[in-house]
Amino acid sequence: MPTYPGISSEAFRHPLDRQAEEALRNLPGFKLLASRFVEYIYERPQQIYLMGNSIKVGPRQYSTLYGMFRECMRDLNISPEPTLYVDQNPIINAYTLGTEHPYIVVNSGLLDLLEEDELRTVIAHELGHLKCEHPVLTQMAMWAMGAASFVGEITLGLGGLVTTGLLYAFYEWRRKAELSADRAALLVTDDLNPIFRTMMKLSGGSMKYVNELSLGEFTQQSQDYQDLDQEQLNQIYKFLLYNGGNGTFLGHPFPVERLSFIKEWEESKEYHNVKAGNYAQGDSGSVDVETEEEDGNEVDDLRRQVEELRREIEKTKNQRQGDE
Repeated sequence: MPTYPGISSEAFRHPLDRQAEEALRNLPGFKLLASRFVEYIYERPQQIYLMGNSIKVGPRQYSTLYGMFRECMRDLNISPEPTLYVDQNPIINAYTLGTEHPYIVVNSGLLDLLEEDELRTVIAHELGHLKCEHPVLTQMAMWAMGAASFVGEITLGLGGLVTTGLLYAFYEWRRKAELSADRAALLVTDDLNPIFRTMMKLSGGSMKYVNELSLGEFTQQSQDYQDLDQEQLNQIYKFLLYNGGNGTFLGHPFPVERLSFIKEWEESKEYHNVKAGNYAQGDSGSVDVETEEEDGNEVDDLRRQVEELRREIEKTKNQRQGDE
């Protein structure tokens, strides 16, 4: 497998990812959402949950998976090592979060469905998110989405800042960030086939009927999907489907669409230059998220705010029980 010593995320970061992040950062309300309290109300509880309820991967725990994980870290020049967990969950998914102490979670359903080279694709993809420093924005996006709900309306007085425009921008960025992570997977695998097979299985894979899946047919489906854009009405429908047309925003591009993006990059001069060793080096190179400096008084304020939030939630819960 190829290895890229000293590689920066700028060597493979998709320009649409950069553009979507810049647009997000320029929206009103973003800087406040970027403050450090996000760690206190999301990251730490999740870390505790995973430590108590999932399997921490290591040399003597899921050793095959850990070996692939270590090799992908080496190939993408990632250090220090994030924590890898396997969660007992049949849903085919994996995700990366954490800013101070990053971690990757792979659902057990994914291990059951994918072959080893496909699992390597997923791990490299998740490490690509980490390399591009996506987790901090992902956590903010998750918090912002929650802040738009009922609980968010009583959360530290920030519910009003989470405007529809900010939600649109967060979801748009999350979808474009996937394109950069797919590129990281290609750098590690140096082969489109495991990426395409992974996308096919994510779309509708079945352990029982896996021998009846056709990668050629799925690739043709991807082309047929692109051909839909010849009619302007179809482009409108695609936009609506991504942005709440079915009652929810989509956080990932459709798998068939991701095939066309990664194939385009695999055929590009840029990709072949990276493979030849001509790539940006140094720090990750991702756009910094501006945060306010935090001193002791701000930490105390934060603790008081979190305690107020806890009391508000408890009060609302009691009111609801009283109404029942």
